[in-house]
Amino acid sequence: MTSEHATIEPDTKDWTWVLDRPCPECGFDASRVDRSALGAEIRANADFWAATLADPRAAARPAPGVWSPAEYGCHVRDVNRVFAGRVEQLLTEDDPQFANWDQDETARAERYDEQAPAAVVPDLVAAAELAAGWYDRVAGDQWERPGRRSNGSVFTVETLGRYHLHDLVHHRWDVRWIMGG
Repeated sequence: MTSEHATIEPDTKDWTWVLDRPCPECGFDASRVDRSALGAEIRANADFWAATLADPRAAARPAPGVWSPAEYGCHVRDVNRVFAGRVEQLLTEDDPQFANWDQDETARAERYDEQAPAAVVPDLVAAAELAAGWYDRVAGDQWERPGRRSNGSVFTVETLGRYHLHDLVHHRWDVRWIMGG
């Protein structure tokens, strides 16, 4: 493993396709997600990150252009924050348009590469709890409340939750090396 901090190539893919077919990389299948379990799945993911970021190798990049587990942990923290806000919007506004979020700019501005793994954990767990709590409150036809991204992609609370969960599961897969598999 290396601690060299080469520039990370921005992720420009539109990942909305994961709602239609399984992810060939991490194996996530959105069609198999029980929407009532979203909160529990998000909390379990946060538990994984708390354990992973306790590993002494958590600040090390596995390759120069690949985030360390700590950097992924920062991203997961911020994903949970963003999606908590989006679920809140879906539940409190009519057909909201989500603000754009530049995850790569956030990583640079927040200096993910300089954050101590242990310091990331409390905020990651709190952000996961915030997001999970919003999903836990969804009932009945609220799952179908729509909203959209600026590019026109339409989500419901349910599809947003499945999309959100893929992001978390995929990043767990990204750091599988630290857990020995």
